[in-house]
Amino acid sequence: RRVLLLGEGNFTFAASLCGAAGTHVVATCYESEEEVSGRGRAAESIRRLRERGAEVMFSVDCTKLKDYFLPEKREFDCIYFNFPHCGRKTGVVKNRELLAHFFHSSAEVLTEEGEVHVALCNGQGGTPADQPRREWHNSWQIVAVAAGAGFILSNVHPFKAETIHGYKCTGYRNQDKSFCVEGALNHIFTRSTPLPYFKPMICEIELESRKVSFQVPQVLVDKINRGFLELNSNHPVQTVKEKLTAELSQAFPLQNIDYCLSLLHQGHLNGVCHSNIFWIILSPEEAPSSEEMSNGLANAVLFSHVDFCRDTDKNGWVNVQEGCHISKQYYLRPSLLPYAQAIIQRGTFLPGTLHVLSGPVFRKCLITPYSMPVFHEMVFVCAVNRDTENSCIQVLVNNIKTSIHSLHRTVSGFKLNINLQEARSFETTELNDFSAFESQVSKIQYFICMEVDTSGSCEKGSCVGIIRTAHYELGSSELVVVFASLNLDLLAMLICGISDWRMLWTSDTRFLHQFPRGELRLFKSFSLYPPS
Repeated sequence: RRVLLLGEGNFTFAASLCGAAGTHVVATCYESEEEVSGRGRAAESIRRLRERGAEVMFSVDCTKLKDYFLPEKREFDCIYFNFPHCGRKTGVVKNRELLAHFFHSSAEVLTEEGEVHVALCNGQGGTPADQPRREWHNSWQIVAVAAGAGFILSNVHPFKAETIHGYKCTGYRNQDKSFCVEGALNHIFTRSTPLPYFKPMICEIELESRKVSFQVPQVLVDKINRGFLELNSNHPVQTVKEKLTAELSQAFPLQNIDYCLSLLHQGHLNGVCHSNIFWIILSPEEAPSSEEMSNGLANAVLFSHVDFCRDTDKNGWVNVQEGCHISKQYYLRPSLLPYAQAIIQRGTFLPGTLHVLSGPVFRKCLITPYSMPVFHEMVFVCAVNRDTENSCIQVLVNNIKTSIHSLHRTVSGFKLNINLQEARSFETTELNDFSAFESQVSKIQYFICMEVDTSGSCEKGSCVGIIRTAHYELGSSELVVVFASLNLDLLAMLICGISDWRMLWTSDTRFLHQFPRGELRLFKSFSLYPPS
């Protein structure tokens, strides 16, 4: 590890780090060697550093770091800047400017996964970690200043000067006055992921040995084909699915039917506003028939497509407008329930067996931390005799509740409540992710509500599933089919303490690194106190 220390006053902090196994220290100071050498302990610390192989540099400006190092010597794993200050009684604005230039300069000499440590006196940073906290305009606004250079605050902890062997804070330049380090905080910054730019994308899917294509809606370009539910995935959504399936397989014979589930539906919708659907249109020569659509789409292939027009391109792909003929309209699936119903109607359904479907579903919505335009739905389907309908619902719900409780206990000690609420007790606006599809034949009976607190009420965003029922005639028997639909994304968020669904879909590797294969853990945010 190459460690760069800036603004050393007497080099006592650098001397305390020097000598650690596998660490090469480069200690720098803003003043000249003559100015520093007369300071107490400075000469001794410089001698110790040089004896241990460290580099000592003088007259180094922290805002122009790349000027002092050859290109091959610029990559540091960690940069320390303790108690930066412009000198004398400069105000907060000047010190903010110093930090801004410092962070931009650090970005040019830091490794991709490196850290920047900045120690500030209590109150200067302007974050909730400061106690007491200054008013925003009177602080150094360190999180916002760092963000301007592409850094996020990933950790903050007390700067305990008394635990650093031999360390003595020098304080203001040219003054025999130390900073007050009581309550000081060390702020640890890492690089944020760059704001992505997504090229327009065409999704090509194979149907009956024929390829059809459609333009992916812009908001979903980075959501299609992410593979969260693949067998080798360590994403928490896949872990929740696997553990739920394993628990329920102990109570029911279980059959997975995830294969060949099409991304597209065609035809009329019931009980859903058309403006909430992601409409897709295929060119006339490519559009499959309704019979072909019912057989399912498979083998999704993605490729970037940049040569297209917004309204109509050379292949006939256009943006769907209100009033287009419905037979030529397709839409991204808002639910997996139609597949379950189609399986029953085709007679490929085994009564008494719990059939399981899962995959991403899509619908337009008002974006909130718990309301998302795409999420992974898991549907359980079981057919029973009419006189055992209620007992089947109870057994299914009890097993789902037991499974969720079991998952939650492995993650945190917070209190967990799971309630079954009748549909008539819910307002339409509370249906959340499950209002996107209303079946012609099935009826919502109950909502599965989950809360990870002690309030005792079903708060907005905590509805994680629904129970539906439908009556079918299979042969000479009239059966009741029970459908249980769960939002796996919302379940994973509530179990792992993730406060925003967008974190589930991030491409930042620091997210998945927190979840080893098959394990659920309490999520620890790597971006603290983001400015809004």
